[in-house]
Amino acid sequence: MRLILVRHPQPLVDAGICYGSTDLEVAPAQLERTLAALAPQLPAGLPVYASPLSRCAGLAARLSDRPIFDVRLVEMDFGSWEMRAWDDFPRADIDAWAADLTNYRPGGAENVLEMATRIAAFHADLQRQLGDDGEAIIVCHAGAMRLLSARHAGLAPPEMALQAAGAPHHIAYGATLVLA
Repeated sequence: MRLILVRHPQPLVDAGICYGSTDLEVAPAQLERTLAALAPQLPAGLPVYASPLSRCAGLAARLSDRPIFDVRLVEMDFGSWEMRAWDDFPRADIDAWAADLTNYRPGGAENVLEMATRIAAFHADLQRQLGDDGEAIIVCHAGAMRLLSARHAGLAPPEMALQAAGAPHHIAYGATLVLA
C-alpha cells in the first residue's frame, strides 16, 4: 500500500500556541498557495482521506469531489492546554510529560498512546480497503503523519507512540510524505 500524506496548510493561529484538536480555519490565500505547490506532486484519481478538522477538510475538498473524513485522523487533544501558549505551561507539567511520553495526558485529555491506537486502527482499515497495491492521499496533521509513518513501518502502537513523541518533527505546513 502506498500512502501520500499531506500536512494541512498553516492555520490561523499565533505562533507558540498549542492547538492540537482545536478546529481552526486556514487563510484562503494560504490554501491556494498550498494547492498550487501540491498540484504537480499528487496523482489524480486517488481516494482522499482526511481529518474532519477545517484546516484539513478544506484542502481535502479541493483535492477530491468525495473526500472521506475520518475522526481517527484528528490531531491529539490537549484538553485544557488547547489554545494556550506553550510558554505558559508550568515547567513541572512539561517535565512530567517528558518523563512519560506515551502515557502522560497533556491538559488532562488524550495521551500519545491513545492517539497511536486510533491511528493504527485507521491504518488497518485502510489496508483492508486498499490492499497491498492500493494508493491513497491522506490530508492530516503532523502528529498523525508521524504515527502513520511509524505504523506503516510495522510498529505497534506503544512503539509508534514512543517514536513519534520522542523526536521533534520537521514537517512543514503543506508538506508531503510518501509511504511505500
